[in-house]
Amino acid sequence: MSTYLKKSSPYTVSLIVLLPLTLILCFTFLLPLSAYLRNPLAATTVATSACVGTTAGVVRVAPAAAVDDVGDGVGSQRPAQTELMSVLVGVHTMPGKHSRRHLIRMAYALQQQTPPALRAAAARVDVRFVLCARPMPPEHRAFVALEARAYGDVLVLDCAENAEEGKTYTYFASLPAKLGFTRSGGRPYDYVMKVDDDTFLRLDALVDTLRSAPREDMYCGVGLPFHDREFPPFMLGMGYLLSWDLVEWIATSDMVRREAKGVEDLTTGKWLNMGHKAKNRVNIFPRMYDYKSPKAEDFLENTIGVHQLKQDLRWAHTLEHFNVTRLEPSSKLHNF
Repeated sequence: MSTYLKKSSPYTVSLIVLLPLTLILCFTFLLPLSAYLRNPLAATTVATSACVGTTAGVVRVAPAAAVDDVGDGVGSQRPAQTELMSVLVGVHTMPGKHSRRHLIRMAYALQQQTPPALRAAAARVDVRFVLCARPMPPEHRAFVALEARAYGDVLVLDCAENAEEGKTYTYFASLPAKLGFTRSGGRPYDYVMKVDDDTFLRLDALVDTLRSAPREDMYCGVGLPFHDREFPPFMLGMGYLLSWDLVEWIATSDMVRREAKGVEDLTTGKWLNMGHKAKNRVNIFPRMYDYKSPKAEDFLENTIGVHQLKQDLRWAHTLEHFNVTRLEPSSKLHNF
């Protein structure tokens, strides 16, 4: 017994040394992990608060110290520069495309870290993935639920997953009720966008264009036919925007409800034409276009969006061209 008291066991020494380190690790890692498990969205928000305007499932284009006045001649009802512009981007996709959503989610979230995004005018751009509930097999339902809890950026609609069966109508018509806004309650967004999941948007370029666009009775996209620059009858489905007042009109119009089905981009234009709406039409052709090749000359310098990115390799070419995937020299991964 006396020998034991005089000489400390090596295990005792190890415990004395490791105990403070264990407590530090516990407070550093385990407590945040338990908070994340209880509320993933809140924990993610706290973890990203040091970044420029990034929250879970939301891409926020930060206001710049100085704003350049970019006039594209796209409308006469110019908004006051002091107002915070807001855009909801609804990426229309299918429940089973989990990897594609993750790719798009990263591509948009990282844009706020690049200098062009930081030069954009004061704006908020929220990206949401729009899915139909029917049909949704059990495995897809489980994975979509995980995404919704982890990122908070999934919008599930009561519709059939078919582009010509009224999904676009349900998207626009459901938003006022889902967001809890009516005509008397103001508007949650200035613009609502529908975009395909094979389209990459440059958010800073989109925001710069919208700064000089009307915020009422406005329809924006790639107009067809291309030669009708001033008042195209409809915008191509790769991506187009409506001002919030038109979203509210779609939600309440019996005519639109009766004409809900059909080729979605043609149908959207038909609603607005029949209702004598969208007197302000902003044609961004040719700044949103189909992917052609990985060659630099096939990407425009003032690109807003690139469409037909149906293969991951096309996404890789496009993201690389616009420096979204560029690794900084200081990156620990930059050694291969």
